[in-house]
Amino acid sequence: MLSVFGLVWAVAAATGTGTATDVAPLAIEVVALLLTAAALYLGYRKGAAPSPRMVNLPANWARNVGIVNAVELTAILTVIATSNAMGRPEVIPAGIALVVGLHFFPLARLYDQWQYRWTASLLTVVAVVGFLLVVAGFANETVRIVVGLGCAVVLWASSYHLALRG
Repeated sequence: MLSVFGLVWAVAAATGTGTATDVAPLAIEVVALLLTAAALYLGYRKGAAPSPRMVNLPANWARNVGIVNAVELTAILTVIATSNAMGRPEVIPAGIALVVGLHFFPLARLYDQWQYRWTASLLTVVAVVGFLLVVAGFANETVRIVVGLGCAVVLWASSYHLALRG
């Protein structure tokens, strides 16, 4: 699933590079599709070795994951509504990246996936970079490209790691 969200972030980034039929957004989208397809293949391939470790899920983990995801969705919608109401839509990509990054911290414990801690940390760093670009006065498109591609790379790296290492 992480690779699919990487695809979503890459497509968001591509919207900052030109119109839908320009070479740059099409190239980003094609590469994103290929990276996502490869990650999905690796994660679901026959004969893949099982994870080398046992996962220790906490009690009520599925319920708690649902709560974390509901809070994440609510926070994303709040970021979008607040940013638009304040006339600051350029903040939306960094705000969403921050929410997504922070939501991986509890997921690391709930899924017993220590790797999600570095996913959370790197997505948070991408968000901070996005906020710094906004403060520095960079164009909305630049912020969208940097944050979108940054988040996509982090999510793909995490999905490849999990697909290959468990």
